[in-house]
Amino acid sequence: MKRLGQEDKETLATALDHAGQRATPQREAVFSILLDQRDHPTADEVYARTKSRMPTISMATVYNCLETLVSSGLVKQVNIEREPTRYCPNLAPHAHFHCRDTGRVYDVPVPAGTMEKL
Repeated sequence: MKRLGQEDKETLATALDHAGQRATPQREAVFSILLDQRDHPTADEVYARTKSRMPTISMATVYNCLETLVSSGLVKQVNIEREPTRYCPNLAPHAHFHCRDTGRVYDVPVPAGTMEKL
């Protein structure tokens, strides 16, 4: 797993600052996890991935970090039927495709103007 690059750190710091928050090592780690694979992980999956990088992090901290990233506009929640919430760092207009066979969620580009019609 790679660490956040300087540009991503600045994006994180700016968005958190606008939301009245500050960047912390935990928030940086969780944000980095979301950017690494972009596979719409659940909070449990984010926790497991972050734990390998930061062994002392708790599930509560991961939930708090995810909530802060969502409220700061850096990440979107993806809710699919009755499944756990997933997290998406792709802020461009797009839709999601959920494969019932594999359980994976994919970003689907949507032409400009189409989202408003849906």
